[in-house]
Amino acid sequence: MKKSSLRLMLTIVGAAAVLGGCERLGIPDPSKTAAQTESEGKAIGSACRHAGRAIEDCFTLNPNASKAAVFSGWKEMNDYMAENKIAEVSPQLPPPAPPVPPGTKPAKAKRAEAETQDEDKTSPDSGKEDSETDEKPRKRRRASE
Repeated sequence: MKKSSLRLMLTIVGAAAVLGGCERLGIPDPSKTAAQTESEGKAIGSACRHAGRAIEDCFTLNPNASKAAVFSGWKEMNDYMAENKIAEVSPQLPPPAPPVPPGTKPAKAKRAEAETQDEDKTSPDSGKEDSETDEKPRKRRRASE
């Protein structure tokens, strides 16, 4: 009877030690993941409020964040700023360009393409034959190892 209870105790201790290291195995803990997403949402909301963004803009700019957490952070920062008379901080960087739909070229690429076409029309070498202007690229030698 003593041997079986000793085996049981050793098995329980061994299992506890192995299961205690689940984080090292990469098994996510649902409670930690939920707490992290909640805190990230609050941070996003408070940063949006501090930057003077409307809550709707904050939701639009951060579609993957929890709306409840973002609102909570935005509201907490709003109350904090009102209590301490803190002014909004305007962003120093220009807003990002809107995303380009697939299959279309960005405006910079279109302008660069138009400039190169204009240069081709006005260049003095435009009278040369195509064989003279279009050189074949040289093949690179592989470095010996």
